[in-house]
Amino acid sequence: MAHEQRRLAVIVALDVVGYSRLMGQNESGTHALLKTHLAERVEPSIDRHGGRVVKLTGDGALAEFDSAVNALSALIELQQAMADANRDQPEADRIVFRAGIHLGEVIVEADDLYGDDVNIAVRLQGESPPGGILISRAVREAVSGRIKAEFHALGELPLKNIVRPIRAFRVEWKEADWTADSHSQISKSSLAPLPTSALSDKPSIAVLAFRNLSDDTEREYFADGMVDDIITTLSRIPNFLVIARNSSFSYKGRSVDVRQIGSELGVRYVLDGSIRSAGNRLRLNCVLIDATSGNHIWAERYDGAIEDVFDLQDRITSSIVATIYPQLMSFEITRAQAKPTSNLTAYDFYLRAIPGIVPTATESSISEALMLLDRAIAADPQFSSAYAYVARAQWGRLHQGWGSSREAKARGYEAAKRAVEIGKDDPVALALGGFGIASLGGKPAEGVEQIERALALNPNFLMAWRFGGAAYSMIGKHEKSIQYFERAMQLGPRDAFAFETYIGLTTPYFFLGRHDQAHYWAERALRDKPRSFLAIMWKIVAVAMESHRPDELADLIEQLKALRPRFSIAGCMVRFGAFQDSDRKLFETALRRAGLPE
Repeated sequence: MAHEQRRLAVIVALDVVGYSRLMGQNESGTHALLKTHLAERVEPSIDRHGGRVVKLTGDGALAEFDSAVNALSALIELQQAMADANRDQPEADRIVFRAGIHLGEVIVEADDLYGDDVNIAVRLQGESPPGGILISRAVREAVSGRIKAEFHALGELPLKNIVRPIRAFRVEWKEADWTADSHSQISKSSLAPLPTSALSDKPSIAVLAFRNLSDDTEREYFADGMVDDIITTLSRIPNFLVIARNSSFSYKGRSVDVRQIGSELGVRYVLDGSIRSAGNRLRLNCVLIDATSGNHIWAERYDGAIEDVFDLQDRITSSIVATIYPQLMSFEITRAQAKPTSNLTAYDFYLRAIPGIVPTATESSISEALMLLDRAIAADPQFSSAYAYVARAQWGRLHQGWGSSREAKARGYEAAKRAVEIGKDDPVALALGGFGIASLGGKPAEGVEQIERALALNPNFLMAWRFGGAAYSMIGKHEKSIQYFERAMQLGPRDAFAFETYIGLTTPYFFLGRHDQAHYWAERALRDKPRSFLAIMWKIVAVAMESHRPDELADLIEQLKALRPRFSIAGCMVRFGAFQDSDRKLFETALRRAGLPE
C-alpha cells in the first residue's frame, strides 16, 4: 500500500477552454498543438518558478508549489505567453487556458495529490474566464502586496461537490508588468537562492508588519501591537536570532520579494500575515516562509470576536509563538541532517540528536542521540540545551527499561543539574533540566522551581507546561498538574506528540481518585499510540480501581507483557521514586490488584 502523507501546498489546476469542440473540429491538430504548448510553455513556466507538475490531465495539468507568489507568477507568465502565441492564430484554432489556484492541505500518495483542497483548485479553474485566473482568498491573502496584479472580489462561489462556498478573486495584470524580460528575471531569481553568507548558524527570523486588509484603520494598530508582542516573545527563546522591529517594519507598505528581505536582513525565516475584520469578528492569517527559497513552511488562520481586543491579541500571539518554535526546530533539524557530517558545528550535532529523543524514540535512536549530544558538548562545553536533552534521553531510557536504571538516573541527574547551572536564561535547559532534577534526582520541588523559571522566560513553551504538569503531580499538587497539562493542549492543538500530554493527564486524575478520567485519557493516548507502554500501564491501574471494568484487565495485561515480558511491580516502582509516599502506595496497590507479577 502506498505511503500517505499530508502537507501544505499551493495547488494549481488549468485546462483548455472548449477542448471537446476543438478536438471535434481537428483532433490530431489540436492534440499536437496542445502537446507543444504543454512542453514549451506550461511545464517550463511551472518549473522556472519552483513548481512541480503532478500530472497532465489530457486537456490541462495539475501542479503544486510551495509558494503562492511563485504559483501566481508562473500562471500570469503562462497566460501572457499564451496570449502572445495566439495573437496570429485564427480564433477557432486558439488554445486558451483557464486556471484556478488554492492554498491548503493535500494528501500525497505515490506523487499524486488528493483532498478537498485539490478539488477546490479544480473547481475554481472551471469558474475561471478564458485566459484568466481565479484564486481563493487564502491565495489572495498570501500574495497581497507582493505581486504586480489586481484582485477583483467575486464573492462566495458555490462550487460543485464542495460543502462550503469559497470566496474567490479574479486576477488582472498589466501586460507591461509581465514582459519577456521580467519573466526571465523572475525565473532566474526563482532558480537561484539568494546568498546566505550573512546568516547565523542559529535560526534567524524577521517578523514583518501584518497587512491590514480591512477598511478600519484601528485594526492596523491592533496588528502592529500583535507583531510587537510576537517579536518580544520570540526574542526570549535562546538560540534564536530575532530581527528588531525597526528593521523588519522598514518593509511595511512595500512590495518586496521575501527572498530579498531575507538577504538584506540576514535571516533564514520570515513571518508574515494579514488581518481583516468584519463586524465584531476578526480574522488573522499567518505564514512562515523560508527566506532562502520563498517556500511556505507553515500557514494558519485565527478567528475571534473583538469585544475584548487585548485578550484576543494575547491569545493569538501565544498560539503563534507556541506553534512557530516546533515548526522552526523541525525545519532546522532537516537542514542540519542534510549537511555533510564533517562540517557540523555543536548546534548542528544538537539538532541531529533531537529527533532521536522524541516520545516515539527507540533504544538505538536514544543511544545515537546521546553520542551526538556528547559531541555537541565537547565542541561547546557551555551548551546548556544539550545537557538538558541528555537528561531527557536518560529519563527515556529509565522509563522504557533500557539499560541500567541506576546509570540512567545518575547520568541524567548530573546532566540536568549542569543544564540549569549554565542555562539560567535558557527555557529549554530550565524546563528539561528541571524535569530531570524532579524525576531522576528525586527532587520534584526543586525541579518545579526551574520549570517555573522557564515559563517566566517563555510563557508559550508547550514542553515546559507539559513537564510542569508532570512535576506538580510528583509533589502531590494534582489539580495544578491538570491545569498545566490542559494549558499544553491549548498551546498545541496539532501537537504531533499530544499523546504524551494525554498520558500525563492520567497521573493526576488517578491520584485524585477520578479513575474514569484516568481511564479516558489513557484511551486517548492509545488511540494516537496503540503500543505505548506507559498508556497501557496507566489504563491497567485505572481499570483495576474501577469495579465495573474487570473484563478489560486480562487483555490489557497481555498487551503489557508483549511489550515488557520481564515487567515486575518492583522494577516499575523504581521509576516512580519521585512521587509522594501516599501516591506511591496507591499506585503499588493498583498494580497488585491488577494481578501483575511482583
